[in-house]
Amino acid sequence: MKKIHILLLFLIGITFLSCTKNFEDFNTDKKKATVVPAQFLFANAQKALADQYSSTNVNLNNWKLFAQYWTETTYTDESNYDVVTRNIGSLLFRAYYRDMLVDLKEARRLITEQEVVGDLATINKSNRLYTIDLLEVYIYEQLVVIFGDVPYTEALDPDNLSPVYDDAFTIYKDLLTRAKAAADGLNDGIDPVTQEAYGNFGSADLMMGGDVSMWKKFGNTLIVKMGMTISTVDAGLAKGYVEGAYANGFAFGERCEFAYVGGANSNPLYQDLIQGGRHDFVPANTIIDMMTGLTDPRMPKYFEINGEVYAGGIYGESSPFSQLSHVSDRIQAPDYASVMLDYMDMAFYLAEAAERGFSVGGSAAEWYANGVKSSLDYWGVDAAEADAYLAQANV
Repeated sequence: MKKIHILLLFLIGITFLSCTKNFEDFNTDKKKATVVPAQFLFANAQKALADQYSSTNVNLNNWKLFAQYWTETTYTDESNYDVVTRNIGSLLFRAYYRDMLVDLKEARRLITEQEVVGDLATINKSNRLYTIDLLEVYIYEQLVVIFGDVPYTEALDPDNLSPVYDDAFTIYKDLLTRAKAAADGLNDGIDPVTQEAYGNFGSADLMMGGDVSMWKKFGNTLIVKMGMTISTVDAGLAKGYVEGAYANGFAFGERCEFAYVGGANSNPLYQDLIQGGRHDFVPANTIIDMMTGLTDPRMPKYFEINGEVYAGGIYGESSPFSQLSHVSDRIQAPDYASVMLDYMDMAFYLAEAAERGFSVGGSAAEWYANGVKSSLDYWGVDAAEADAYLAQANV
């Protein structure tokens, strides 16, 4: 009996050793990558940004409410500017820092460590780093505009749980410096040996399709936007940046957008409004009344008519979904693109710049008209309707 016990203990010991010999391999999920290529991290950051920008989730994006384009039907906290109950600030921090900036930081590290040979590969590597710079600047610019002082110089260090909150204006000036360096540094030329166009992330660039020239325009348009944001704080600094960048920004009809393809990668608007089956939002009476008064030809592009009229909910109050206008099918489409920045934005910023006396190649009225025409064109309004709309004194 004693020998049997010893034999059993021996067999159990052998079994235990056989189970633990390759214990680390056994607990490794071989279906999940441990090293992610830089281009995938870049693409993931782009998608996270576009999703946050498009979403109607009140935990992440309430800008359509705050601008009084939409209002809520039942739960009206956010329409009444309550961002505390749901701790929205913390959730926004997580979206921007964890889901976007961390991926871009890791992509930068991987690209920086890559060894390349030849002028083409060297320039393409630089282009990738400059492109990351511009996307980081865009994201940090939003953080500063939303929150003011935010973690910047000590941000994204996993060992630092209490990063310093840097001064907003100091951050902004550094972002402008970085944006100009990146826009100037991007090389959209042709390699003289291979006759290939210099690139960045190719098809992994889900916003510009790897078009470096468009990223240069994006960078300069972003500089115009940022310059005008600080124009009341440091007019001289703003003037220098805006006047130096506007001519190299987006042209009429150009934009930076994330094109959703439907299915699992559909626009969050579609996921929230159609797939979710919820009726949480209707157009606000403020925008409906304004557009109705101007006979704005974009009304049917934005909203669905209810009966014979466009009807908006009273902003900040509970609104009966079935009795009011709704968001248009175009905006709720699964492949509706998310526009990050476009010519229309720049034109309106330049209208203000001209009004402030900046030399930007046109008057305030001219740039304003260009911005309106760009918006009308984007929404499919024909030239005759656009001219008639602009001819109104109140437009």
